[in-house]
Amino acid sequence: MPEVDQIISTAKFGDLIEFSYPIGYSHWGVYADDGYVVHFAVAEGWSVINLLLGETMIRRVPLAEVNVPKGVHASISNNCHSFEPSAPEDMRLRCSALLGQVFQYHLLSFNCEHFATYVRYGKAICNQVLI
Repeated sequence: MPEVDQIISTAKFGDLIEFSYPIGYSHWGVYADDGYVVHFAVAEGWSVINLLLGETMIRRVPLAEVNVPKGVHASISNNCHSFEPSAPEDMRLRCSALLGQVFQYHLLSFNCEHFATYVRYGKAICNQVLI
């Protein structure tokens, strides 16, 4: 992703990072300083079975190593939700409390955008799957 260096040079802790797929879907994470992002990810050592079961783990990884398909574009997307961001210390507390936790992924009620917006705003919102 050619955008990685630009994001790292401008992002602040708690910024929402959007990985836009060409098909209109996006993967979301939260910028965590020093070139890292915290997001829903498959844990190391897990198999395809974990994916099929919908298991995911909140992980902190280098932005350049987020596993997304070729053609995905990354950007800071703090203006996609109409809420005021929480104080940075509140974002850090939420992020720290969830880091390393295993969750059951659910497209409609608990996905990567729900996680990222919960950390930033204290509200789990997903504009991609409005019901």
